[in-house]
Amino acid sequence: MRILVTGGVRSGKSRHAEALLDSAGRVTYMAPGRPADGSDPDWDDRVAQHRARRPADWQTVETTDLPTALREVEGAVLVDCLGTWLTALLDDGLWDASTEDARRAVEVSVSALCEALVDVPDAVVVTNEVGLGVVPSHRSGALFRDLLGTVNQQVAAVCDELHLVIAGRVLRL
Repeated sequence: MRILVTGGVRSGKSRHAEALLDSAGRVTYMAPGRPADGSDPDWDDRVAQHRARRPADWQTVETTDLPTALREVEGAVLVDCLGTWLTALLDDGLWDASTEDARRAVEVSVSALCEALVDVPDAVVVTNEVGLGVVPSHRSGALFRDLLGTVNQQVAAVCDELHLVIAGRVLRL
């Protein structure tokens, strides 16, 4: 079963996603989006915190190439989170591209992600729900909001369930 878990920042969505796979056996935790330029000094701490609370036998993969990683994995997968993945895509020169060029490039990447995801029988994908968060109204904030909304909709279309997490409470849609 493929499940998309969404919610606001610090809503408990990652903990909920981990709990969904608690008894899945072999699980690969994919942490997409490490900035290549090192501009996120908290990245290692966040990945370490997630690793510390998960079962010791879970494998961690850090990658921005989610489609390839999903094709290579065996067992259940937890992808956390699409917002960091999108940021990494945009950091690869798309912030400087025209809005339409950025949209097209992200569209191609999301299509590849969805194609790979449909072949993973047990996957939980975590994302931020942009409709619930404060996003700056400047060009890059609006571009991120619009693109992540599109990413979320396309991934939701290939998932079997959608879970919305607010303040640690889960609503299954």
